[in-house]
Amino acid sequence: MNAPKSEFLKVLTERGFIHQTSDFDGLDAAALEGRLTTYVGYDCTGPSLHVGHLLSIMMLHWLQKTGAGRPITLMGGGTTRVGDPSGKDESRKLLTVEQIEDNKQSIKGVFTRFIGFGEGRHDAMMADNAEWLTKLNYIEFLRDVGRHFSVNRMLSFDSVKLRLDREHELSFLEFNYMILQAYDFVELHRRYGCVLQMGGSDQWGNIVNGIDLGRRLGTSQLYAITCPLLTTASGAKMGKTASGAVWLNADLLSPYDYWQFWRNTEDADVGRFLKLFTILPLDEVARLEALAGAEINEAKKVLATEATALLHGRDAALQAEETARKTFEQGTLAETLPTIEVPASLLDAGLGVLTAFGPDYAKLVPSTGEARRQIKSGGLRVNDEAVSDERGVLRAEDLTPEGVIKLSFGKKKHVLLRAV
Repeated sequence: MNAPKSEFLKVLTERGFIHQTSDFDGLDAAALEGRLTTYVGYDCTGPSLHVGHLLSIMMLHWLQKTGAGRPITLMGGGTTRVGDPSGKDESRKLLTVEQIEDNKQSIKGVFTRFIGFGEGRHDAMMADNAEWLTKLNYIEFLRDVGRHFSVNRMLSFDSVKLRLDREHELSFLEFNYMILQAYDFVELHRRYGCVLQMGGSDQWGNIVNGIDLGRRLGTSQLYAITCPLLTTASGAKMGKTASGAVWLNADLLSPYDYWQFWRNTEDADVGRFLKLFTILPLDEVARLEALAGAEINEAKKVLATEATALLHGRDAALQAEETARKTFEQGTLAETLPTIEVPASLLDAGLGVLTAFGPDYAKLVPSTGEARRQIKSGGLRVNDEAVSDERGVLRAEDLTPEGVIKLSFGKKKHVLLRAV
């Protein structure tokens, strides 16, 4: 692979975004000319994207910032009804059309934090594959598109092969997903001149399918870039915590908790994550990455603040940083900690501690079973006192003078429970 001439591929290479590409030199030339209209697809399986989606969103950010092309965020209003089998051991739960639409509307706002939308040459646009997939005639689609796909080849792709090797069921519905994704690429090329699809490395087979379909149907040259599927230095899947996924929507994960997620980065990951998830200059990243011993904590705070500022804005990031400083360095109760409200009558009757920490209230742990395990290991605290009795209840007398009960999981995750 030659050294990139375009600023876009230079940035992606230096910051560690690239796992695989097709026709690197052709991509480079198209980026130099600013004609890389590019899409990334996002299925609407939940009300929010999570931190695992950030790699592809940041790639769209750099595409636009370097003037290499126009970003397209493709919402999977159609493909969500099918379900992508890539990297999964079981079929995705099928959602109603109404649920998919609600999720789509909830997801949209995140993109505007990273890319600018508009009518200009390099302004981003949003599309929805329901516009064309839901209108297809099945017989015509099989004849015009399906005939170009080899079942033998489809069975060799990891998204299918891994499921079959583990003897887990793969439905015919899911088997069609890669055909629909390939068709999306061709349709976006026809409608908007899209020539590049980006995604995670588990999408390589699906993206190459689209390039091949485009060639068979007479499109101009199409391209692919995949980014690595990130794991932490200790081997854990990026974006998964004991309390669940790290959501990008503030109503599902507060800016403070998002800041804390990045603050808890493992030492060995700090430099890599600064390159991928902030827009700090690389010389500043190198300086922070070189910090050793206790000083690495300062680099983690910079990572947390810069990553949070990109998603939630600079003011929210600085407030989260200040809340953390007050809570941990000064030992005071910061009023800006995430807060949930519960009826005062609930505390009068007694709120079970397992329930309080669980998904119905504080969401510090994903289940009451996990709460029990954390209590046994001393991981849960109420008003900074370790919880020892899983049958314990929270009552009005547990309220602090500020009128709250502080629930803590470990040293860095806190929620204030306020009676109303």
